Amino acid sequence: MITAFCALIIGIVLLVLSADKFVEGAAAAAKQLGWPPMLIGMLIIGFGSSAPEMVISGLSAWGGNPGLALGNAFGSNITNIALILGVTAVISPIAVESTVLRRELPLLMLVTIVSAGLFYVDGELDRFDALALIVIFIVMMAWTIYAGMRNKGDQFAEVVELELEAPMPMRKALTWLVLGLIVLVLSSRMLVWGGVEIATAFGISDLIIGLTIVAIGTSLPELASSIAAVRKNEHDLALGNVIGSNLFNTSIVVGITGLIAPTTLEAGILARDIPVLIILTAALFIMGYGFKGPGTGKINRLEGLLLLFAYAAYNVSLVFTAVITKN
Repeated sequence: MITAFCALIIGIVLLVLSADKFVEGAAAAAKQLGWPPMLIGMLIIGFGSSAPEMVISGLSAWGGNPGLALGNAFGSNITNIALILGVTAVISPIAVESTVLRRELPLLMLVTIVSAGLFYVDGELDRFDALALIVIFIVMMAWTIYAGMRNKGDQFAEVVELELEAPMPMRKALTWLVLGLIVLVLSSRMLVWGGVEIATAFGISDLIIGLTIVAIGTSLPELASSIAAVRKNEHDLALGNVIGSNLFNTSIVVGITGLIAPTTLEAGILARDIPVLIILTAALFIMGYGFKGPGTGKINRLEGLLLLFAYAAYNVSLVFTAVITKN
């Protein structure tokens, strides 16, 4: 048991560090190759922020633990909105100024509803559902990149350009990229093994472990980058981290899981986790889009506190579920 806990903690620490260096190296290499800031922000940074969830879910599904994989994907989305944006908004209210991000908010809402519809049809994540989600991901990314590249003066592109202002030699960028990816995979394997061992020892579902400990661990890079972004008044980058990560998780991460290990969804996912995710995504859409008139939407401190309260209440429900299931 002690070994499993150590593997879990060390895996999370290495995961956070390797994911950060992987994204840093990939973004710097892309800049050296002449990629525009908007494309780097949406593709490289967006992909990199979901790399931990992607690797962990893939390894979990491959190892016969689809519950952990799905718990990681859905739990990370819930954590991103309720915990990360909640903490970030309490530190500094988040203004939504980017026209691209304002277009992505309804897109996130749409993708969340469509994916939920696929699951509720038959209560399964089969290969048809997985392929549909991957196709949605490809179409979504093509449209997002096209829209972003057309809007040359977008606030989000300016923020990404400022983030990449310090030059990094190509050799160093490639070193961080390769080493970050290697450590990312190794730390993910440690985390998955530790999570499964703990779930088995305590007699609880690996879904619960995925929704809690693993989800928080894989969301730590987004938390760190979002807090750093709002401290520098780069609100669009903070919100962009969450929107991009959730779009990736809902489509490609769940899609990869379904391709590797088609599974019947546990009752808790359909009755508890997906409804919570839909409600939180709708709340983010309403707060961030801004329906009170012209100008920008904003997630204020009160709304941030409400998100944190929702996250605490959700985790309390998970604890009660784990206790009832065990007994």
